[in-house]
Amino acid sequence: MTDQVKSKQRVADYGEVFTAEREVKAMCDLVKDETERIDSRFLEPACGEGAFLAEILARKLAVVRKKYKRSVTDYEKNSLLAVSSLYGVDILADNAAACRERLFDIWNAEYKAVCGKECSDDVRRSVRFVLSLNIICGNGISMRRVDDNGNDTEIPIVFSEWAFISDMNIQRSDYTFDELLNGDRPENDDMPDWFGCFETDEGTFLKKYVCDYRKLGVTDNG
Repeated sequence: MTDQVKSKQRVADYGEVFTAEREVKAMCDLVKDETERIDSRFLEPACGEGAFLAEILARKLAVVRKKYKRSVTDYEKNSLLAVSSLYGVDILADNAAACRERLFDIWNAEYKAVCGKECSDDVRRSVRFVLSLNIICGNGISMRRVDDNGNDTEIPIVFSEWAFISDMNIQRSDYTFDELLNGDRPENDDMPDWFGCFETDEGTFLKKYVCDYRKLGVTDNG
């Protein structure tokens, strides 16, 4: 995505203006160490087509390649971990879909470059499954899913936390995150609700799933 505006109507309706690549890189440089930590989590609450998340993923995958290129399994696991650390929300379904595809394409290009003929379609499916849960069409302010017209529904956004618990098994823990924006606020606080959260927990825990990292989305446990 090179243009900063798709249409004047989208700007008027949603305030949609994409950040230029130079600014994206400069802003990511402000937290350079974190962008290069494989498991450091990032949430973009108005992700658009994923400019920031794409830059961060590219940086993370460069680290994964340097550290784990000699082992296909180690590369797969750590590149999957890098993908699973990125979260995005956008109110427009086409943006969310484009973001998922953009991140997958970046990951897949690196995967093919590093692992060549040993690439696995099972791992590709797992990465797509993670992206389907981590990049969500919803309202990043209310933390609610939206309908086809971009209006809030009663369905809260659910995010999944991913962590390897053994050599091959990855654990997914689902949480609702609406409490993070709707929690108790300090007295005399007159900032808009979307300026931040004053609760320290992660949200409401829903359920845990465990499965082989190559079987995400295939079994009930994934």
